[in-house]
Amino acid sequence: MRNAEEYINKTSKFISVDGMHVHYRREGSGPVILLLHGSGSSLHCFDQLADSLVENFEVVRLDLPGFGLTGPRRDRDYRIQTFSTFIARFMSALSIERFSVAGNSLGGNVAWNMALDYPGRVESLILMNATGYPEKSIPSAMRLARNPLLKPLLRRWAPRKATENSVRKLVGSKMANIDDALVDRIHAMMSRKGNRAAFVDLANTQQADRTGDIPGIKVPTLVLSGEGIDGQHFARDIANSREITFGGVGHLLPEEAPVLAAEAIRSHLNNVVRR
Repeated sequence: MRNAEEYINKTSKFISVDGMHVHYRREGSGPVILLLHGSGSSLHCFDQLADSLVENFEVVRLDLPGFGLTGPRRDRDYRIQTFSTFIARFMSALSIERFSVAGNSLGGNVAWNMALDYPGRVESLILMNATGYPEKSIPSAMRLARNPLLKPLLRRWAPRKATENSVRKLVGSKMANIDDALVDRIHAMMSRKGNRAAFVDLANTQQADRTGDIPGIKVPTLVLSGEGIDGQHFARDIANSREITFGGVGHLLPEEAPVLAAEAIRSHLNNVVRR
């Protein structure tokens, strides 16, 4: 089994933010787009998407606190607004003040909260199966992490087969044949010291319901969702937003439909630039 450090490559960089050694990648040139991954994932979920965008845009992505090679927060604070504040500081550390932000799942939740918290910095928004609405279904792995009997075990250990089963439940019909490399990478990142405990902490964090504030988002917004993904009311609540639903695509949208997502995002960002 591969370990997480084997996924470091020549484009990997590290920077200190809030006392954490943050793993990130910064590639390309042009208008800046920040990519935020979901829970249990890492910046690597955007590999194909980023490759499609770097010719026209500067693409920044990072392992969020609690995940990937960045690892857990010492204070175990995984509130969405804490993520939002952290990302603002991270981008300031890179001397980037204005940017578009795209997020999948948890990353999408952080993204729309950033649009509320930092309207002067976020130029546009791309939400991919973003979370935040109370009726959004909870993934099986997160439900298990909330089980009082399983929490102590899941903080320390989970077999690769459990990771594979979890991934199978998340993807749509377009990815019926799960790639071993995908499972190996997700399992390696989750197995890195402290990351499983961080996932349990996140799953058991009481998050504030800010969905009543979503209509206050004024930046150009693109909503991308997989077929059948619930809790996706962003196009309804954000004025002048555009929504695209991809058939046969599940929760891991950036990895299940990277070409389609890249085309939609490129078109969205070009419209933002023309404005």
